[in-house]
Amino acid sequence: MHSRSIFLATVLLALVVPAKPIEIRANSVTLSLAKKLDTSGGAQYLVDQDRARVRTLIKRGLNIASQQNRRDVTVPLGESQAVVYIAQVNFGSSTTEYNLIVDTDIIHMVIDSGSSNTWVGAGQPWTPDSSTTSDNEAVSVTYGSGQMEGTLYTGPVSLDSGITVQEQGFALAEFAQGFQGYDGILGIGPENLTLGTILENPTGTIPTITQNLNQLGVICQALVGVFFEPSSTNTAEGELSFGAPNPARYTGELTYYPVTGTSPASRYWGINQSITYGSTMILPHTAGIVDTGTTLIHLASNAFLVYQTATGAQQDLPAPAGTGLLYLTTEQYSQLQNLDFHIGGDTYTLIPNAQIWPRVLNAAIGGTSERVYLIFSNLETPSGEGLDFVNGMCFLERYYSVYDSDQNRVGFASTEYSSSTVN
Repeated sequence: MHSRSIFLATVLLALVVPAKPIEIRANSVTLSLAKKLDTSGGAQYLVDQDRARVRTLIKRGLNIASQQNRRDVTVPLGESQAVVYIAQVNFGSSTTEYNLIVDTDIIHMVIDSGSSNTWVGAGQPWTPDSSTTSDNEAVSVTYGSGQMEGTLYTGPVSLDSGITVQEQGFALAEFAQGFQGYDGILGIGPENLTLGTILENPTGTIPTITQNLNQLGVICQALVGVFFEPSSTNTAEGELSFGAPNPARYTGELTYYPVTGTSPASRYWGINQSITYGSTMILPHTAGIVDTGTTLIHLASNAFLVYQTATGAQQDLPAPAGTGLLYLTTEQYSQLQNLDFHIGGDTYTLIPNAQIWPRVLNAAIGGTSERVYLIFSNLETPSGEGLDFVNGMCFLERYYSVYDSDQNRVGFASTEYSSSTVN
């Protein structure tokens, strides 16, 4: 395996599949991801960690809207997630191996579309070298279940031996909490999410890797396509495609939708959608976000309760006594209907199997084999708050997604896994 960092995407597992090398297509750079599962029991607090992340996203979005100086900034998944996707990246000219979260020597990093800061140093130490410079500006980022404080550096970040982003801004963590087993974060959210993270310059921002690749002419569009493969094993893979979507990863037409104008969802990769279950309206047309760093699908409290009633699901006890998720009996699961997400004039369907947690991983989240757990969580705020849903990784494992900074839009397309019964 080449010596570079690894990015994480959303749920932790005990086994790691080596990421494949970068592929360079016309006007794009494709970076393979490997899926990592946490079957050690560390994901038992999945609902609590996921909800803490979403609450911080909402708080941060509101602070950005009011232009407050924030310390609540980039919010990746917590250390007790169940599944993550990792990629390989190098910082400076070091050859030390690290692990980073995608929200790299080899650094394992998490990929995170809900944050835009990139940083290293949560696990193995990274030592600055002659290829990097710093003005000793302090950087602080608070996550839903962790935080990082460090120093801003500028230098080369290499996605592959032939693809290096020169003069990239990233932080070296001097204190990091909540990232056990990983070395940092690769943020692929909008640049404005870095606002307020430089403490001495709270109105300053840090250009993202996607933006710098575009400015360097390596790619011709500041966008990134994301592919996650649903699987209950460590053999699944994912992919980041910088500069252009990868048509080999999706089927049919790729359709784009403008980022919503409703705050605070507009501060992220926000869209407008409605949700129906069979003929039942679950969530009327409203604003929310798409987020690679959130595992579950989160719904406004009124929509969550309608969905629970429509499915007949029971609420499990919170961790550690239970999973905190809704659950069905096997008989109820056999009666489950499609859940349709209406975006623009299009419909993206989660078949019954796509609405459940992988049953072979029930124990990893504190569940039992007799129950069928649903992948939805209660936002605990009513609709109409400006961020009424989060389409997390469980949705994105069924549909290819694209995040286009140039045209401020989000794209979706079906994949070969949209109707898979892998769970």
